[in-house]
Amino acid sequence: MAEGRTEPALPRGRGPLSTAVVGRLGGDGALPGTEAAREANPYGEDLHLALYVCYELHYRGFAGVDPALEWDPALLTVRAALEDRFLTALRRDAEESRPLDDVLAELLVEPVHGSGVSHFLQERGELRHLREYAVQRSLYHLKEADPHAWVLPRLWGRAKAGMAAVEYDEFGGGRADRVHARLFADLMTDLGLDPTYGRHLDDGCAEMLVLVNLMSLFGLHRRLRGALVGHFAAVEITSSPSSRRMAAAMRRAGAGAAAEFFYTEHVEADAVHEQVVRREVIGGLLEEEPELAADIAFGVTATSYVEDRLADRLLTGWRS
Repeated sequence: MAEGRTEPALPRGRGPLSTAVVGRLGGDGALPGTEAAREANPYGEDLHLALYVCYELHYRGFAGVDPALEWDPALLTVRAALEDRFLTALRRDAEESRPLDDVLAELLVEPVHGSGVSHFLQERGELRHLREYAVQRSLYHLKEADPHAWVLPRLWGRAKAGMAAVEYDEFGGGRADRVHARLFADLMTDLGLDPTYGRHLDDGCAEMLVLVNLMSLFGLHRRLRGALVGHFAAVEITSSPSSRRMAAAMRRAGAGAAAEFFYTEHVEADAVHEQVVRREVIGGLLEEEPELAADIAFGVTATSYVEDRLADRLLTGWRS
């Protein structure tokens, strides 16, 4: 895995918003106006590439870009307009009025005849499908656990302790070779893909950018800490069974030992994490702030919504 101090290159713009933001970071041109953000497709690749680039300044940044731009007031103003457009659409399309217990219970139900991405890959996936999937998911997995770490200073008591315990596992339990982002890079190497951080940003589809931006949006705003916990719960509760199917898909396609191991590692680890997240993180947070129940539920349903959009995009292409 190419890690350390390597910073990714700026991506190509995909429309007026992202082209202007990328140009500003590259030292050429003016930022877009906030009105343009308010009129953009809230799930479109132009808005979400622009937002992804803004968020990346809080992670590793970009080669040749001044680190001081992370807190540039004009850039933060544009970012806020992009976030508002996205979050307003999410609340319209994914927010529900069901009790949190019902939302969480739904996550625990495995369909008898599943039709999602992991089911397709387990039953019919070829190496080309697995490679395409890994390229898209690399935008998430090569920074796995980083967006969730933002919530730690915003929690306390049982919620903080439980979240820190799960994050410790995600970051390898003190072993650099077991950091989950590193394990995914090894998976990509087995699949013959370049595992360099940020290498595949230009290949990321709009739906994948939306998913990664959802994590950063929830993680970077203290007021959305409940939604971040809900997002994290949705990931951990659904991960173990889907990882079992993905491990089988890798094994059947002959993807390689490291490719299979990334998912077998998640089968056991996330089964434990699911219990910790439900009992300690969610339970502890509600014990301190019961008014955040609706926000936690929103984090769950928003995650399911954007994951379903990504699955539809991938499966439509593969089945055609």
